[in-house]
Amino acid sequence: MRSVRERFRRLHSTGTFVMPNAWDAGSARVLATTGFAAVATTSSGLAASLGKRDQQVTRDELVAHVTAVTAAVGVPVSVDAERLFADTAGGIAETVDLLAAAGAAGLSIEDYDPATGRVDTLPAGVERVGAAAEAARRHDLVLTARAENHLYGQGDLEDTITRLVAYHAAGADVLYAPGLTTPEDITRVVEAVGAPVNVLMMPGVPSVPELAALGVRRVSTGGALAWAAYGALRDAARELLESGTTEFRARNLTAAEIEAAFGA
Repeated sequence: MRSVRERFRRLHSTGTFVMPNAWDAGSARVLATTGFAAVATTSSGLAASLGKRDQQVTRDELVAHVTAVTAAVGVPVSVDAERLFADTAGGIAETVDLLAAAGAAGLSIEDYDPATGRVDTLPAGVERVGAAAEAARRHDLVLTARAENHLYGQGDLEDTITRLVAYHAAGADVLYAPGLTTPEDITRVVEAVGAPVNVLMMPGVPSVPELAALGVRRVSTGGALAWAAYGALRDAARELLESGTTEFRARNLTAAEIEAAFGA
């Protein structure tokens, strides 16, 4: 486990890498055998796989999911852990310990509270990140701190930068502000925080090579791959229902790809 965590930490030391988000053990295996050096979980994708909406998954369900994903792949796994399912420092540390025991190489903590529909105050966010960082250090987990204010329209770019800088000072290894799209905003964040920055691929975001040129260290996909897969399922189902044909089979994994992902 130590070697996997060390490998994940080293990925953040130089260059730019893509860390796609898997929604179950099978999708994680496909991504790993495709050649990605690390994968992440996705809260919305996991929720969908359980027939739920995002932010409705329980901590026990997440821990079981992480256990299954890390057992399925040999690459590092970073966990979308939402708010770490706790309101206290002790509860945050307990969740970090559980995810470490499940095999995680890293995890994230976000400052949006769905119970209130608001982003945490800066002092509260810093306190929570500090508690997560202290627990993560015990296991050598890479901690990513997320500033959600830009994504939820609750603050401007200056507020986002202020939060990320403060979260880094509180012990976060990687900084992440989902919702940033323009090269100008991304560059300002990269230059301001002085630490590895993760950018979410979404409509309007520069390509991976362009993000690399801006100094972005890590690129993730969030729930996009899960929703693309569900969209492909919908299209195949409609074809079968409406025309009775199976042209969708042309887009199946090949026998060799199935063997590579699931045969071992």
